[in-house]
Amino acid sequence: MSTSQTLIALMLSIAAGAAAAAPHSSTVDFSNGREEFQGIVPTDGSPGGTVIDTTLGNGAPAMRSTLVDSWGVYWGTSTNQAFVGDYSGLGSVTLGLDVSTQSITFRGDEVTRDLVVELRDYDNNSGSLPFTSVWYKLGTLDASKAGWQHLSVTIADTASSLLPAGWGGYGAEDASGPVLPADRTFASVLAGVDEIVFTTMVPGHVYGYTNFDVAIDNISIAAVPEPSTYGMLLGGLGLVGWMSRRKLRGATAGAPAAA
Repeated sequence: MSTSQTLIALMLSIAAGAAAAAPHSSTVDFSNGREEFQGIVPTDGSPGGTVIDTTLGNGAPAMRSTLVDSWGVYWGTSTNQAFVGDYSGLGSVTLGLDVSTQSITFRGDEVTRDLVVELRDYDNNSGSLPFTSVWYKLGTLDASKAGWQHLSVTIADTASSLLPAGWGGYGAEDASGPVLPADRTFASVLAGVDEIVFTTMVPGHVYGYTNFDVAIDNISIAAVPEPSTYGMLLGGLGLVGWMSRRKLRGATAGAPAAA
């Protein structure tokens, strides 16, 4: 293999390694359908459901849920690979979405509901609860806030063993309500995210039958690799540069003198 072929192979290897190490960043705007996100679909014959709606603006189709007498509303995925898997290799990650609240009524009156993002691990649950999760309140769904609003949270350190400020845990219970099991940490849940859910069904809180008409759009994950990933990439590029300069010096040294 020639030196140039070796350089090309090395550059491709470095690029592949960086791509494998770097986490996914993605935005679901529903222009390609549901993109593996699902919402509540009543199974008891109740009216309503979750559809792709093109009438709400925001630059793209949106996912809209209209539900009658529901305990809550949620949207989530367990199969979109940009949003599930091992978060532990990320230095930080930002999760967000746009939301438009058309109406939320309880017994005929407009009400508000908190919206949380919940990261669930089904493989390492403790006790009788179906999964272990960590969750964060993104904001409040309120029909009096016209138009679209953007809600997001940044996890600054995915390797933190403690719950960051504002985060809650689920998987066990004590006198205060749901908590992380004693043998689980924030980081251990993030290392095996099986499902991400945006929901009004806040762990430890139960509401009565409520009517929802809420739409979401631009569900996003924006991840920043750990510094070691950048170090690997920069180190590899430096090696490529050094080999290129070495080859150039060798070619110059071997060139015949000008007449």
